[in-house]
Amino acid sequence: MQQWLGKSLKHKLSLLIIIATLVPLLFLGIFSFNMAKSLTEEKAKITGMNTLRQLEAYLDTMVKDVENISLFLIGHTGVQSYLKTEESNYVQQTTVINFLTNLAFSKDYIANIIVEPLGSKDPISHKSLVRSEFRNITEEIPDYYEHHPKWWSFVHRQWTFEGMRKVITLARPIRSTDKYKPIGNLQINLDQGVIANQFRQAVLEKTGFVLLLDENNRIIAGPPDMETNLTLADYYPSIEEFEGLSGNMDYGEGGNKKTILYKKMSSVNWKLVGIIPSEEYRSQNQYFIKLTAVAVTVAILLAIILVLFLIQKITNPLSVLTKFLKNSSPEEPLPALPVKTIDEVGQLIISYNRLSSRIVKLTDEVKLNESLKKEADMHALQVQINPHFLYNTLSSIHWLALMNQDVKIAEMVGSLSDFLRFSLNNGQEYCTIQQEIMHVRHYVNIQTIRYPEKFSFEVHVEETLHQHTMLKLLLQPLVENSMLHGILSRDGMGTITIQGRHGSEGIHFVVEDDGIGMTPDRLKWLQDQLVENPLQYEKGQTPGGSYGLRNVHKRLLLHYGKDAGLRVDSTEGAGTRVMFTIPDLTDIQQTEISSKGDDDLEGTDR
Repeated sequence: MQQWLGKSLKHKLSLLIIIATLVPLLFLGIFSFNMAKSLTEEKAKITGMNTLRQLEAYLDTMVKDVENISLFLIGHTGVQSYLKTEESNYVQQTTVINFLTNLAFSKDYIANIIVEPLGSKDPISHKSLVRSEFRNITEEIPDYYEHHPKWWSFVHRQWTFEGMRKVITLARPIRSTDKYKPIGNLQINLDQGVIANQFRQAVLEKTGFVLLLDENNRIIAGPPDMETNLTLADYYPSIEEFEGLSGNMDYGEGGNKKTILYKKMSSVNWKLVGIIPSEEYRSQNQYFIKLTAVAVTVAILLAIILVLFLIQKITNPLSVLTKFLKNSSPEEPLPALPVKTIDEVGQLIISYNRLSSRIVKLTDEVKLNESLKKEADMHALQVQINPHFLYNTLSSIHWLALMNQDVKIAEMVGSLSDFLRFSLNNGQEYCTIQQEIMHVRHYVNIQTIRYPEKFSFEVHVEETLHQHTMLKLLLQPLVENSMLHGILSRDGMGTITIQGRHGSEGIHFVVEDDGIGMTPDRLKWLQDQLVENPLQYEKGQTPGGSYGLRNVHKRLLLHYGKDAGLRVDSTEGAGTRVMFTIPDLTDIQQTEISSKGDDDLEGTDR
């Protein structure tokens, strides 16, 4: 190939121009395909959002109708009269039942209407109620209706004479119209099956589907294989939060990638979610791939034919020039070449005749320019941050905060300074257990200021272990993981505890929290990740907060051997325990720690 190119300028030009022509054609084909692919995805998203809007209009109409019925019922004279009387009145009861039946007769989405007195009288419903799993919000929040006029429940089961149904309940208190005192409660049950059937008919791109979520992201309606009252995260772990009133996001990678559309309802705190598998896009893109391949192939063939024809026309005069120069004697001065044309080749010959005497001068100029270029390329600066400058700056901020009597800022800056000083620590890998605990306390002090009254921190480490050595930065990532993924995700205040004791196998540590814990599947996945190839994981494949755990696990294995890895135990809703055991290396690293560790933890210029 190289010999074929070296013999002829025509060959070189032909190859170069063909390549220069083919590359843009290929890029054009790829660009066209990507544009078609983007348009396909955009079309699917627009169609999906239109479907969500149609479902939203359907649900809005239903919700507003039910809320209007509830407002009508709580002020109805017959309902008010029945609830105000102390004794049950069969005539009143029958009248109200007939009235409720008429209201719900033409509305297939109303499963039942229940009027429940506060006293000992029987509740009234237009369908006889056998049993219900409904639990009013006041059982958890007694004063809920003092701040909210109504409450939408999660999906629950209800048994009537017609059988069992899954329902969603609109509950609101009934107050007397004269004294505005509570006299009963009203429940309007929506048939979840009717809503689910409407959603199952709304198919997105053949295999896509639509979900209805409540305010806590629990499933209200969706495909038959997705259980109600489970959260969306149970099926799609680590899914991002929905931001704004509507939008879309991508979930997963490769063949499992999905496009997720969402729209929040303004009338009630529900969310409409559409999920479209990426396989749908692939099947639609096959047509565009074939069409693009045919178009690019035809364009390439035409380009090759045209290029060969043009090259032949261009190189013929050059071939004549080459033959003339080849036959000239090298011992004699180059003769002036005849100019037969005024095109580019003729101009080339004229320029050659004029510029022969300037070759030496141009060569010198090129050498000078090259030397100047090399000199310019050698100028580069690299700026390094002096850690002591950072410490002294933080110390100055610390004292300024104290002078301004801003204790919180002073405490936070002081903890941050000590935290950074220990993290850098002149490149040392080991520290005393007391220093590691102090490093964790600095981190906890900072987070306590960020999240006041959110968690408490306890340390139970045997005093005899304080001067023992350990690999640094092991406990702080575990405490951070407990706080971010356990404590901050739960309601109320939580507790993080560090325990340390000396055993026959070495020094045992336990980091425990009473946060939200992990599901069994999530715990099993994490334990498998720590066991299978713990030293060979790819970046970006550790979702959901496991990166810190795997990093600590890897460092333990590298420094202490295969028996020193993390052990994780967790109970959903109760908390998580992370444990590890390290050998006692006090005699090995004590000299290194005592020489520099204490100096690094003391405040520079503070």
